[in-house]
Amino acid sequence: MAVMAEVAVERATYTARCVRAGDWWAIVVPEVPGVFSQARRLDQAEEMARDAIAAMLRVSPRSFDVRVSPDLPGGISAEIDAAKELRQVAERAQREATAATRQVAATLLEACQLTLRDIGSLLGMSHQRVSQLLERSGHGAE
Repeated sequence: MAVMAEVAVERATYTARCVRAGDWWAIVVPEVPGVFSQARRLDQAEEMARDAIAAMLRVSPRSFDVRVSPDLPGGISAEIDAAKELRQVAERAQREATAATRQVAATLLEACQLTLRDIGSLLGMSHQRVSQLLERSGHGAE
């Protein structure tokens, strides 16, 4: 019986450099000379670049990856990166706060035998939200 070895094949990744030109985004793919395209919106740039690359290389549009790289003025790219990082930090903090709130609500329900309304008052939230948190943690609510 032959054993099939799993081989990791690295997919090619192309960069779609996008520059605002009037109402359009002009798209250039430096790794594939002669590949140019355009899109009305930045969210269309990957598909347009993918189609142009596939046509030029005569391959399936799904056989490679495309990274969209918009060319923006000044330090705005750094500001975008900072805003994304702050959102990730906030989302992580929200998950941690929810977990801590769920844990203390369960403790207040089980160990202290408080009502959902009392727990809500202590935690500064509605009794309905306390009920949701406890249901998702597998703790029975009133």
